[in-house]
Amino acid sequence: MAKKEKIQQQATAKTLPEHGPIAENGKEILLSLKNVDITFGKGETAVEAVRNASFDIYKGETFSLVGESGSGKTTIGRAVIRVNELSGGEIDYKGVRISGKIPKELDREVIRNIQMVFQDPAASLNERATVDYIISEGLYNFKLFKDEADRVRKVEEMINAVGLLPEHLTRYPHEFSGGQRQRIGLARAMVMEPELVVADEPISALDVSIRAQILNLLRKFQQEKGLTYLFIAHDLSIVRFISDRIAVIYKGDIVEIAESDELFNFPLHPYTHSLISAIPIPDPKLEKNKVLFTYNPAVHDYSVDKPELVDIGHNHFVYGNKEEIERYKAIREKNEPIKTINVVTSREIKEEERINTAITEAELAFLKRPVKDTGSNWFIVLGFLLPIIAYIASIIYLKKEYAFNARALRKGALIGLIVRAIILVFFALALLLVVI
Repeated sequence: MAKKEKIQQQATAKTLPEHGPIAENGKEILLSLKNVDITFGKGETAVEAVRNASFDIYKGETFSLVGESGSGKTTIGRAVIRVNELSGGEIDYKGVRISGKIPKELDREVIRNIQMVFQDPAASLNERATVDYIISEGLYNFKLFKDEADRVRKVEEMINAVGLLPEHLTRYPHEFSGGQRQRIGLARAMVMEPELVVADEPISALDVSIRAQILNLLRKFQQEKGLTYLFIAHDLSIVRFISDRIAVIYKGDIVEIAESDELFNFPLHPYTHSLISAIPIPDPKLEKNKVLFTYNPAVHDYSVDKPELVDIGHNHFVYGNKEEIERYKAIREKNEPIKTINVVTSREIKEEERINTAITEAELAFLKRPVKDTGSNWFIVLGFLLPIIAYIASIIYLKKEYAFNARALRKGALIGLIVRAIILVFFALALLLVVI
């Protein structure tokens, strides 16, 4: 009973407690989404951007939300910072509801404790303000400095921490590159000393080399300040190595949640499988022969048996109806990692071509022919001019598995012999007529 009263007190609190509720696994729950619905518009034009989204984010972890464009990732992130209103459900921070109407004091605490790093570093910065003011704006609004010297010290320490110089403080955002602008946006968020940072695809607009630098900065701040991240992204190749847990969202529905290694080894939902299969392979030859797994929503029949997000064990949640959940459980209990990236080798491609064209067994050598086995037209010309020598050479080529060259030599030799035979026949006929 006392526990229930405590929860009710937290739900109506005007300030945030020092710690959030403790989950069954012993971890502190910093942020909790409970059956969140977000709808834009009204009536017939209403669009359900997010439906029944539920997940917890533990203190100190990096929780990634991934999915294709338009799936609702940013919509959830903006709802966490109270920009998007909910049409259903609630969002709790440290056990206190922060969605909907809340006291002004609580609202200020939420703004201070939850910061956001935006996707577009150019659009998220005030072009008319200096870098000094951009970073200091939160300090001014919340009076987080003792005097001017303290403010300058905090700003300079933060600009150094993100890899820029104090002389950059007097400049304007348009004077910086994309990566530098993102560093400024990161400094603006971190100077507030938040507990939770919503990173909305912070590296998608940056060059590959700059992406690594920004990710290293995020990791450094997390280790030094004990930050918690809600990392929103669509690139699973990056998400895998920075995340503790990953949630996959498809058209507003959370379809799978699991720890990073668990999700990549056992992607049970077909949409998750398709996302992982789309990760590029660095080797261009392998990437060319990769077979993509395409997700088709029509494979689900939810007309009668409605789906829900279910824990199938191993801290792994999957979205599906009863029949699908049982199938997912059976697959997971086998404990055999699922092969998500299928690369067809050149040999397999050529074998398929062989089957389709019904070539002879003598020509099977082309499946592993050497690079110089081109079957050039020059071999045909050589065979035409020197048919006997060419035929002997073709036998040698076949033993060395140069099937195309051998075939070209034999073709030229055959044409040469036929032409010579025709010439001999005409010569013989002409000689016969002369004699007669």
